[in-house]
Amino acid sequence: MADPMTSAQWRTALRAEGVRFTELEGWTSRGRDKATGKRFGPVHGSLNHHTAGTNSLQLIAYQGQGAAVPPPLAHAYLPKTGALVLVALGRANHAGLAARNSFDAILAEKPIPKPNKATGTVDGNDCLYGIEAENKGDGKDVYTREQYDTLVRYNTAICRHHKWTEGSVAGHLETSVEGKPDPRGPVEGYGRRGRFMLTMAQLRADVRERLAHPASWSPPGPDDDEEQSPPPPPAPSGDGSAYVNLGLGRSYRLAPGSWDEVEFTQEWNDEAGHHPANGGAFVTGPARFTGSLALRLEGLPVGAVVQVRQVEYQGSTRKATHPITEVIGTAGATFGTVALVNRLGAGRTMRVALLNQSGQAIDVVSAVLKAQVWEEG
Repeated sequence: MADPMTSAQWRTALRAEGVRFTELEGWTSRGRDKATGKRFGPVHGSLNHHTAGTNSLQLIAYQGQGAAVPPPLAHAYLPKTGALVLVALGRANHAGLAARNSFDAILAEKPIPKPNKATGTVDGNDCLYGIEAENKGDGKDVYTREQYDTLVRYNTAICRHHKWTEGSVAGHLETSVEGKPDPRGPVEGYGRRGRFMLTMAQLRADVRERLAHPASWSPPGPDDDEEQSPPPPPAPSGDGSAYVNLGLGRSYRLAPGSWDEVEFTQEWNDEAGHHPANGGAFVTGPARFTGSLALRLEGLPVGAVVQVRQVEYQGSTRKATHPITEVIGTAGATFGTVALVNRLGAGRTMRVALLNQSGQAIDVVSAVLKAQVWEEG
C-alpha cells in the first residue's frame, strides 16, 4: 500500500532508471478522480497491457472507448520507439474489475493464480498503475527491443520507488475477470537474448534482475563481449585529465533506417591527443571520459525519433553497443543533448552513431562533442 507517485517523483524515478520519456500536455491534471468522485490510490501494483491497435496515443489520452469507458485509458503509453509518454497522473480506465484472488496475490507479492470471479472483485482502476504498450496483440506483431527494454525499466522504476519486489508487477490477463489476453506477442530481443515471447514470468524475472543492480545499470547487449559495469565517477579536476572539443566540418544528410556513425572533422581542442585521424572515433583507450554531444537536426518531423548510441570498436571490429538515447522531433529545428560517460579498455575506440527513425532524410546541421578524458595506465 502506498500513495501514488507525484509528477516530480515520476520524473525522478524514470530518469534514474534510464527511461526515455516525454510528457503529454496536461498529464499532471488528467485523470478520472473528479468525474467519478473516487481518489486514485493507495496503489498496490503495476498492471501491463497491449493496445490491440496502432498509433493509439489519441485513443488512450483523448478518445477512450466511448461513453462507457472514457479516457484516459492508462497512466503511460509505450510506442515502438521505446520513448515512454506520460499520459495521466490520476485515476485511469485501464484495469476494470480485478479478481480478488489475483489482487490479493499482487498485494502479498506472491505467485498470481488464475483469476477467479467467484472470489470477488476489486476495481483495479482505483489502485493499479497502468501502461499500454503499442502492439496489435495478434501474437504476430513484434515488440521492439527498445520497447521491451523501456517496459522493464518502467516497471522497475515503480517498484524501486515504492520498495516493492517484482511480485507487484502483473499483466491484465492475470487479473481480468473478462478473459483479457494482454500483454502478449513476440519480442525482438532484450540484452543478449534474441527473439522470445512476452510472458509475465519473464517480465518479472527481468525486473527482478534490474532491481538487483543500481538504477543506472544496463544489461549487456548482443554485441558485448563482457558484462558492462556502471561508468566510474569522474575524477576530480587537476589530476591529469584533458579536454576534447570536436564537431562537424559541415552538415550532412542522414537517411532513414540504418545506423550512421558521426564523422568528427572539426577540432577546436584535443589536449588529450585521443582523437584518431580518421575522424570517426572521439576517444581511444585505455581511458575514461565524461561529457556530452549536442545535436541540431533539421527536417525531423514533430514526434519522430533519432536514436543515439555509443559504439565500441577493437580495431575495425565492433565489440559493444551502449544504451540508446532518443532525440524527439520538435517544430522548427530539433535540438538534443546526449550524455557521454564510460570507461574504455586498451586498444579500443569509441564512436557515436545515429539512427533516423522517421520516414524521410534529415539534416545533421551540428554535432558538438565536449568531453573530459582521463588516461589510464
